[in-house]
Amino acid sequence: MNSLELISVYENVAAITAKMLDAARLADWDLLERLESDCSFQVQRLRENEMPVELPIEIREKKIRVIKKILSDDKEIRNITEPWMAQLANLMKNSNTTLKLSQTYGANYAG
Repeated sequence: MNSLELISVYENVAAITAKMLDAARLADWDLLERLESDCSFQVQRLRENEMPVELPIEIREKKIRVIKKILSDDKEIRNITEPWMAQLANLMKNSNTTLKLSQTYGANYAG
């Protein structure tokens, strides 16, 4: 993969993470999941094709800017999704506890 192709893939990842951030802000978890899959595919392309080569300064600086944007968006996505995931885990835990109590104490248990 040459340096222009490499930057193009990084820019694709940045565009996808920007869309992921929008989806997270809108709590569109289905879209976020689909975009995450697309992002993973692009990152895998990078892993498989990026060779350690000296990039021209302008390409290297662009790569750094794009990576910083990706990391910034990723951090904001995590800031949005982690509390939601904790809330979801708590709901699941409570549902599991209710189910166990119902199984233990019979169908008359009304958690």
